[in-house]
Amino acid sequence: MRLRSLLYSLPVVASALLPMSSTVAAFAADATGPYSIVDHWKIGGEGGWDYLVTDSAKHTLYLTHGTRVEVVDTDTGKVVGAIQELKGTHGVALDADGKKGYISEGAGNAVVVFDRQTYEKVNSIPVGTNPDAILFEPVTKTIWAFNGKSNDASVIDGDTQKVVATIKLSGRPEFSVSDGKGTIFVNIETKNSIVRLDAKSKAVTAEWPLPGCESPSGLAMDVAGQQLFSVCDGKVMTVTDASSGKQLAKVAIGDGSDAAAFEEKNQLAFSSNGDGTLSVVDAKAHKVIQTLATQKGARTMALDAGRDRVYLVTAEFGPKPAATAANPRPRATPVPGSFTVIAVGRK
Repeated sequence: MRLRSLLYSLPVVASALLPMSSTVAAFAADATGPYSIVDHWKIGGEGGWDYLVTDSAKHTLYLTHGTRVEVVDTDTGKVVGAIQELKGTHGVALDADGKKGYISEGAGNAVVVFDRQTYEKVNSIPVGTNPDAILFEPVTKTIWAFNGKSNDASVIDGDTQKVVATIKLSGRPEFSVSDGKGTIFVNIETKNSIVRLDAKSKAVTAEWPLPGCESPSGLAMDVAGQQLFSVCDGKVMTVTDASSGKQLAKVAIGDGSDAAAFEEKNQLAFSSNGDGTLSVVDAKAHKVIQTLATQKGARTMALDAGRDRVYLVTAEFGPKPAATAANPRPRATPVPGSFTVIAVGRK
């Protein structure tokens, strides 16, 4: 993810909740009602953060946090493990058999492999420059690391644990998704486009523009409906047909989004926004049906579809330092010890 996902310094905004009658009507078909914050888990520690991912089967949540990846039990909200002594963590990918995890180590230009039972590091695989987004592709059993500074993707064979291909991209890659059937999509932040790749041939098969979308970051997919949801600067989510590349809709969301998610059962798309809101989108009607107030800086998230939970992370922020010639756009820094998970669900 882009650097500004780690520290977000816009002022706190007021809640943008829909009127109660509108929100209730939107969820009338579901007796559980609208989403609300159900818990806060104080993780603590220091440093920025980026992607997070859930392991629904094991009820765990992996958080990239500075030089660590912390593992949280989603039953208790307690930290149960950590992969430590890393160099700038960005993302985590989990294999299909529950044995290994893969961390994109941005400052180390490597993918770190760890044992999901012991949380011990077992390998470090050199890749491109500043690996960011990372995913496991189940058909080919490959791991894809998207390198933000070398503008390419490193493909790792899950059996040999070696890079078997490097695929050049048109610009800086951001978030990526797999359809689980051998096709991968990735947002290209610097080209305002989305690229389609074939996992078997390890090649780009299409690149489509994203009209009205500046700096696309988070990406989610409705596999059955063949829809891709990209979140962009300027309070916009674009919806793209995954077969043709045709734009289906543009949806107004909160400001400063850096992650998207899709929940199949209820046909909902989510955008976590740094302005302190979570946008809930009807994926069929392509409209926001709820805007939930969360907390400033909570712009990355992970979905646990099995539990109908969304997890966001943020922290409290200190004062923004004065601008200088060397740093004309300074960012506020997180208050040490304030790093927190926000759990969102329906009652």
